[in-house]
Amino acid sequence: LKCYKGRCYRIEPIPGEEDQYICYEAYRLDLFEECSVTNMFTSIVGNVFGFKALRALCLEDLRILTTYIKTFQGPPHGIQVERDKLNKYGCPLLRCTIKPKLGLSAKNYNRAVYECLCGGLDFTKDDENVNSQPFMRWRDRFLFCTEAIYKSQAETGEIKGHYLNATAGPCEKRSK
Repeated sequence: LKCYKGRCYRIEPIPGEEDQYICYEAYRLDLFEECSVTNMFTSIVGNVFGFKALRALCLEDLRILTTYIKTFQGPPHGIQVERDKLNKYGCPLLRCTIKPKLGLSAKNYNRAVYECLCGGLDFTKDDENVNSQPFMRWRDRFLFCTEAIYKSQAETGEIKGHYLNATAGPCEKRSK
């Protein structure tokens, strides 16, 4: 089990700062699931930021081995396809993450998505913490967000969208 612990390989004092240091850590590559940004960040950031002995912490840099980066396939398409889908060219695409990220019912979430899209945004997205909690199941959010998209498109005459978080749980069930 020792081989799976993070290793602090260098500590440097921050010039002019009392009791402040830059710490360099390394982790074995086989500690992380291939293609999983979520797994990598929760493993590194979650573990390090969970040290109770630390009063304050700031992540300033993260370097990822090329061999791990190559496991990521990337998005299925790029910005040009997004522009083509939205029929929007020559201007920035505007989006936001719906807040509050937790606690809204699917119906209230729908209202927030609708108001954002009617207010001029091109698309909205779920926060990474929004999955399929008891107060807002994924299927309900999907159905309500679809309604918000169609309604805002009818009202504005523009193509709109919403990115649903599908990073947790059985995605096969969701695709049905």
